[in-house]
Amino acid sequence: MSTILQPIAVIHNDYREKFGIPRQSGLVDEVVSAVIFEKQFRNPDALRGIEGYSHLWLIWKFDVPKQDKFIPTVRPPKLGGNTRMGVFASRSPFRPNPLGLSCVKLVEIQKTEKYGDVLIVKGADLKNGSEIFDIKPYLPYADSFPDAVSGFALSEISGSLEVIFPESLISIVPNEKIAVLKAVLAQDPRPAYQNNPERIYTMSFGSLEVSFRVNGNVLTVTDMKSF
Repeated sequence: MSTILQPIAVIHNDYREKFGIPRQSGLVDEVVSAVIFEKQFRNPDALRGIEGYSHLWLIWKFDVPKQDKFIPTVRPPKLGGNTRMGVFASRSPFRPNPLGLSCVKLVEIQKTEKYGDVLIVKGADLKNGSEIFDIKPYLPYADSFPDAVSGFALSEISGSLEVIFPESLISIVPNEKIAVLKAVLAQDPRPAYQNNPERIYTMSFGSLEVSFRVNGNVLTVTDMKSF
């Protein structure tokens, strides 16, 4: 008898769209997310002992169109978007099964009247509302390989951009979100192959719509709206 995957939880955070989400988990620890379990999985016994772990693996579903046929290659942004590599040599969301794997930091277990026990985590790279299929503890002795080779993905530079907010715009950002938004922007949300200093990009984050441009290593916020 085959087993049908069903979501056990959904994630809630300020990532309202794909654009702006860090390229990997753990790059922006400032962003806090809530893992809210579906009703049938809100049994506190299922979380017994989880507080003893600092990090967790989330297995989740990418929000991408269903593929009609198997496509064996993808175009990684790291290689300019023009070079094809094998889908199993990449972390592209366009896969035979759109499953993501992310490591997050467990902050606390929050007891709520409406949702039962909620996991508060940091460092997620999931869009708001993403379905989670499973949660497993991260084990440093088995899951960490400091000498591992990262292939064409190379190394990610954390917070590589200087972020400039004009005084006239920063007042729109809630005080508790300023450092968080700066950390997200510092990761450079643009596709890796785009480098036009005059181009204006716009991304949604929480209740904000943020426009910016990048010149060299400096990202300047050009406009911001609250919705």
